[in-house]
This record gives sequence, structure tokens and C-alpha cells, in this order.
Amino acid sequence: MKMTELFLADLDREAARSRRALEQVPEGRYDWKPHEKSMNFGYLAELVATMPSWVAMGITQDQLDLNPPGGSTFKRPSLKSSGELIAEHDKAVASAQSALAGTTDEKLLTPWRLLVAGKVVMETPRYVMIRDTIAHLAHHRGQMTVYLRLLGATVPALYGPSADDKRFQ
Repeated sequence: MKMTELFLADLDREAARSRRALEQVPEGRYDWKPHEKSMNFGYLAELVATMPSWVAMGITQDQLDLNPPGGSTFKRPSLKSSGELIAEHDKAVASAQSALAGTTDEKLLTPWRLLVAGKVVMETPRYVMIRDTIAHLAHHRGQMTVYLRLLGATVPALYGPSADDKRFQ
């Protein structure tokens, strides 16, 4: 099996799980956070929704500078509803699928770099960046399910049944 096929299969499974979690985001709780040191719920949900786009970036760009000279031109979307989050998630997943379908395993072996203010803080093969992105997505989605529980929202079944969703029983 080629790496691209493996990552496409992983992405499809994780995207469906993220979509189920994003469907449960309650309206009007964007700024809520469980602790002063925690990120707010809206930002966390936006991360879960948009993180699949990092896969496409890892394939189509050779690097990302988090603090480029002259400042960043990136505009983070302000997604305030479950519907907006899901639409952005679907778009991010489609871009990742397209990038994976259009690349080769040989390309995934080439280096990708993360920079801060022009300084390399990480250099790794693209396939490692993609694998880490998928794991990072699962981490933040897990955080999000804790927030859902604390807010009294439904926690969807992701890897097995939840107290609210028995679809795997």
C-alpha cells in the first residue's frame, strides 16, 4: 500500500469523527473555556474544523513561517455555528484529499520545514508532518469532547460508544 493511500484512508476515518463532534457544537458558547489557562471553545472547534487543511499545506508548500517578516497575511475564519464549522471542515478535508491524490510517495519523503521569524524550528519529511497532523487533530478533538461534556452537549461516539451515543453497541 502506498503512503498516499494510507493517509487518505486515515483522513477519511478521522474526518468523519471530527464531523460528528462538530455537529454537536452548541450555539453561543464560542468564548467559553473551562479554565483561565484553557483555549476558548470557539478557537478549539475552529482548529478541529480546519486542521485537515494542514495536510494540503504540507504537500503544496515547502515550509510555514509562524511569524514571517512583515507579519502574517493569514486571516483565521470566524466560525460561529456548527453549520459554519462543518462547511469549513468539509472544505479542509476536500483540499487534503485532493493534495494527497495528486502527490506521490516520493514527494512525501522530501523535507518540510516549520519556521518562526525565519528560523527553522523543525524540519521533517512531509509524511511525518502529515502523520503528526492527523494525531494532533485527534488530540484537539478529544479536548473538544471534554468541552462538550462540560457544556452539557452530546458527546458523539468516536472510537466506540459514548455515554450519549451508543452507535457501536
